Amino acid sequence: MRGLEGALAGTRVLDVTRLAPGPFCTELLADMGAEVWKVEAPSGGDPLRALSPPAFETLNAGKKSVTLNLKAVSGRELFLKLAERADVLVEGFRPGVMADWGLSYRELHARIPTLVYASITGYGQDGPDRHRAGHDINYMAKAGALGREVPPVQVADFAGGGLFAAFGIVAALHARDRTRRGAYVDVSMADGVRRLTSLLSSPAGDLLSGRYPCYGIYETADAERLTVGALEPKFWETFCEAIERPDLRGRSFDAEARPVVADALRTRSLDHWKSIFDAVDACVEPVTAPEPPPSRRPAPRLGEHTAPLLELSPAEASRLSAEGVI
Repeated sequence: MRGLEGALAGTRVLDVTRLAPGPFCTELLADMGAEVWKVEAPSGGDPLRALSPPAFETLNAGKKSVTLNLKAVSGRELFLKLAERADVLVEGFRPGVMADWGLSYRELHARIPTLVYASITGYGQDGPDRHRAGHDINYMAKAGALGREVPPVQVADFAGGGLFAAFGIVAALHARDRTRRGAYVDVSMADGVRRLTSLLSSPAGDLLSGRYPCYGIYETADAERLTVGALEPKFWETFCEAIERPDLRGRSFDAEARPVVADALRTRSLDHWKSIFDAVDACVEPVTAPEPPPSRRPAPRLGEHTAPLLELSPAEASRLSAEGVI
């Protein structure tokens, strides 16, 4: 995040999450300068390591990996030592799991009053669906945000979960500067998506639905796609001139004009239209394939930082490893 690279310098984040939502949240915090300690199971670690190594690299760049068996009493004792040195804890288990291990917000807050504790779940800590399993597509469906196609971006995971959690954590850290007390941040991915869909049933949502010619996706002669976002009159008029259809200038919100525009754009290739619209201001861009940015920092090897962060001697690390604790 430009301009915020050092905003969270000196902040320590204990990350007890896996797959996408939690790691995306803590990666955002890392981008702002936080030091992230990623706690993983000794056998295999975060499942994303095996499921998609490139995704793991992207979501965990620059973090430090500690392996701990939280099902073992000794593993939880070591975890508490890390928590006492942290400013933030982020967990992504189903409601009740951390409590079963004696690591709930209530228990940790009593021990560490300044700790900001965030939980990211599908449906929140309360309510009838709190224990239901799910993934991005399920949360999108429950929130009324899923169309007929699977979105190419995991909106519930990244925006509904990770982004809202990061926002809540930063707000809680800001409040802690005044109160000297931590806070609990309860993030439901389904609820987060519902917040993102607040305009769907409004007049504004209708304008951006794709039914009108000035806002939508069109196919070109070579079966590529072009996006048009010419909502304002000046952009729409420029667009009509560029496609040589000045007769459409007053029909930006006339649904019956959409197929006319579609036919016009289908007469030429994407490269042709790109050369035309590169030279004018009309809010028109080609649809391109995603290009994941290369990681600025490497992701950690599983357990790479266990011994130094837990301040273990070689003999202690060897014994705990043999016992399956780290």
